[in-house]
Amino acid sequence: MHKSNLRPLCITFFAGGIWDTVAGILYLFAIGTGRLIDEPHTHSFYSVFLASFFFCFAYLQFLSSFNIRRYIFIVGCLIIGRVFYVIQIYGYILFVKDFPTTFWFTGIIDAAFVLLYFIFTFRGGLGIKDLFLPFRESQKIKYNQQPAEDLKC
Repeated sequence: MHKSNLRPLCITFFAGGIWDTVAGILYLFAIGTGRLIDEPHTHSFYSVFLASFFFCFAYLQFLSSFNIRRYIFIVGCLIIGRVFYVIQIYGYILFVKDFPTTFWFTGIIDAAFVLLYFIFTFRGGLGIKDLFLPFRESQKIKYNQQPAEDLKC
């Protein structure tokens, strides 16, 4: 397997980090009760709290994208988080009376990232096991059989 096979996943994962950074900045400064975007109502404490998570996710995505094969498990973790968010946002929009639709477009963007993560992971020669089961150092699998330079994008 050539390292370029995972380049689209690296780029997409890095772009996801940019998206989460934007979300973190918005939650830190613009989203919350009494701020520019205050629907749904969110106390400023929770806005800042959510911003910290977005910045952590972005950090993981930025750094993992430079060595994606080694940190592919983080892609799986982000898939779980993004799928949960998409289900939650549309569940609330559709089934909770008077829930504002302010963030409807974010569900589409996050769903698109999940789809791209799966497509580029599989095209890069990795599978579901690589995404959702952590790599153990003692296992003799493809990670240990490649030169270190091939582990990078």
